[in-house]
This record gives sequence, C-alpha cells and structure tokens, in this order.
Amino acid sequence: MKKATFLLPLLFILISSLRAATPPSKSQMVADWQRAKAYTKEYLDAMPEAGLSYKPTPEIRSFAEQMLHLANANFNFAAAASGATNPYQGKNLEKMDEFKTKAGLSKVVLESYDFVIAALNKVTDAQLAENVKVFNQDINRGLAFDKAFEHQTHHRGQATVYLRLKGVTPPGEKLF
Repeated sequence: MKKATFLLPLLFILISSLRAATPPSKSQMVADWQRAKAYTKEYLDAMPEAGLSYKPTPEIRSFAEQMLHLANANFNFAAAASGATNPYQGKNLEKMDEFKTKAGLSKVVLESYDFVIAALNKVTDAQLAENVKVFNQDINRGLAFDKAFEHQTHHRGQATVYLRLKGVTPPGEKLF
C-alpha cells in the first residue's frame, strides 16, 4: 500500500511532464497565431494615429517601428521555416513610408500574420520536424515557427508601454 501511495503520484507527475514536453500540434499553432493576430490588431486599433511615431526615448523604435519590426520578422521566420517566398524579401518595412500611416501599418502587420498562418497550413506535421537554416542556426521548422511566435509576443509586449505612456489602456490578455 505504501508503494502504491508513493508510485501513483510519481506516475502522475511523469505522465504530466511528458504531456507538457509534447510540442503543440500544427492545428494548435495555427489557432495560437490566429489569436495573436486578433490580439495584435487590438493593439494597432488602440494606438491613435498621432501615437504611431511616438518613442519613449529617442534611441529606441517608435510604436510603428516596433510593429513593423514584428511584421518583418513574421515574414522572415515564416519564409525560412516553410520555404514560402517572402513578399517583402530584402526590404526593411521600418523604412518604408507607405507603412507610416495607421491604415498602412495595420495592413502590413496583419498581412504578416496571414503569411505565417498560410505558411503553417502548407507544411505537414512531418515537415515541422525537418531542419532548416534560420539566422545561421540549424533548427527544425516547428521550432522556427515557435521562435517567430516568441518574437512577436515580445515586441507586442513592448508596445504595451507605448500605449500606457500615451494614456491608452492596452487590450486585455488573450491566453485562449
């Protein structure tokens, strides 16, 4: 009985840790990217047009540049991970005047999410395990998509400070 009392919780912990280590399915990754797109749109909608060029300090990116950097990375990561052609290959979105307006900024940022989602939908589960070169690193495609997700989360999170400093309440968290 003592062994069963000890082994049962241990077995539960082992099973739980194995489940936690299982990478998300492609369908879960797509759902996460769709949620992230909607969440980022709320950030874009929340910042007034006049706040797009706002920089908390002179040496860092403006709100628009943060979002354009996020979009640039979405395009680059997804292209590298999937083999799809980046429609902005070789271009620095942060320097393009057509994306300095709220309409232009929102269009290209949301387009970057659509690009990632389409790229994810085109790769198979087996292909997600294949290695590709991303920023001179050999990693599997699934990890490349995960790193892209981590990156966009980081920069959207930075945008929270910009909104607060402009007197705007940022959108509420969207974990699910």
